[in-house]
Amino acid sequence: MRRKARQQTKPENRPRFWGRHAVAAALANPDREIVRIWLTREAADDFDIPKSVPVTFADAADLGRLVPRDAPHQGIVAEVERLPDILLADVLDEAGDGRPLLVLDQVTDPHNVGAILRSAAAFDALALVTQDRHAPPESGALAKAASGALETVPWVRVVNLARALDEIAAAGFWRIGLAGEAEMTLADALGPARVALVLGAEGEGMRHNTAQHCDALARLPIGARMESLNVSNAAAIALYAAVTSGGTHGG
Repeated sequence: MRRKARQQTKPENRPRFWGRHAVAAALANPDREIVRIWLTREAADDFDIPKSVPVTFADAADLGRLVPRDAPHQGIVAEVERLPDILLADVLDEAGDGRPLLVLDQVTDPHNVGAILRSAAAFDALALVTQDRHAPPESGALAKAASGALETVPWVRVVNLARALDEIAAAGFWRIGLAGEAEMTLADALGPARVALVLGAEGEGMRHNTAQHCDALARLPIGARMESLNVSNAAAIALYAAVTSGGTHGG
């Protein structure tokens, strides 16, 4: 998949990834530039680190000072460049296999976005689409929550989400916005091969303008004892429903 030219990040703004899954996935991603790695000697045998990457051996306490307090570094920390941007048009050009697309409207918590990326990888989603100004940057916390999926799921950052939803519709996607107040259930809204699932931030939900750019609004049929689900849980359930659906919508 084509990416825009990489823009070098100022050293103080480079993400630091920690944990075995996040760092191993970064090392395996040809699009990811690894700036340097710190690790314990015990962890060194578990990683295939290119000779071009500077390596510093350190004990666990020293690694702990490189990451947020109590972060589970598991003996390795990597400083990386952010991934080059992906163009929405390129993702949509590869949308012929029926995989679902995920769109997030102002979901800003890195742990939630990381968990959503993990579910997107598990259910083979085509890509994740977010508005650049209202989404978290790449970070160690996000990469850890994604458990490697940050490196494998295309993440498209767009300037205008409404315009992006128009492009998604033009590519043949049926856009379903998840909304707790909707009358239709997700099972009733699902159907065509190309589905774009649109989820809003917890609490506020989707913005009105985003909802207006959906073809249908649907809810998950959860019990009355729970008002709503965490957005990452809702995304996982919606993805499962999308990939197992075989019906057709009535629109």
